[in-house]
Amino acid sequence: MAPVKVFGPAMSTNVARVLVCLEEVGAEYEVVDIDFKAMEHKSPEHLVRNPFGQIPAFQDGDLLLFESRAIAKYVLRKYKTDEVDLLREGNLKEAAMVDVWTEVDAHTYNPALSPIVYECLINPLMRGLPTNQTVVDESLEKLKKVLEVYEARLSQHKYLAGDFVSFADLNHFPYTFYFMATPHAALFDSYPHVKKP
Repeated sequence: MAPVKVFGPAMSTNVARVLVCLEEVGAEYEVVDIDFKAMEHKSPEHLVRNPFGQIPAFQDGDLLLFESRAIAKYVLRKYKTDEVDLLREGNLKEAAMVDVWTEVDAHTYNPALSPIVYECLINPLMRGLPTNQTVVDESLEKLKKVLEVYEARLSQHKYLAGDFVSFADLNHFPYTFYFMATPHAALFDSYPHVKKP
């Protein structure tokens, strides 16, 4: 069986979301880099894979998918085993909690954290733009409120969706990884249950 293909640079947070799931299930895959400077993401060839001209795109045989969370769920369903069931679809309540915390990541955690990553890393290092400290400060305040909720949740459960690792936890990896490279990484020290390994 040919390996699945993930189109986009591995350093992209959305590509990384897919890759961490592929790694977690032990699937064979190939990363096909997309050159943004050459505008490959807007090429007719890539638009067939992702009509919005974004990354990632994903190919499994004749199946083409886009949107990182949808791709990741496909991967987790396809490679699910008794030992690796990160969506918990066999248990309605556990699956619902995975969905809840996956949505929290998408709509609350990432919107608070990602502007800090952009302002502290992407803009100055990749785009040559200065850090907008106002955006950073506002986002840090939002993130503190989110982390207070996470701290309360994780003081009662080992992982976000319950006492089992799940897709909800994996979703947090990409932006958190980059956040920890910013000057604000020590913020997590104030939330010991969030920071725990």
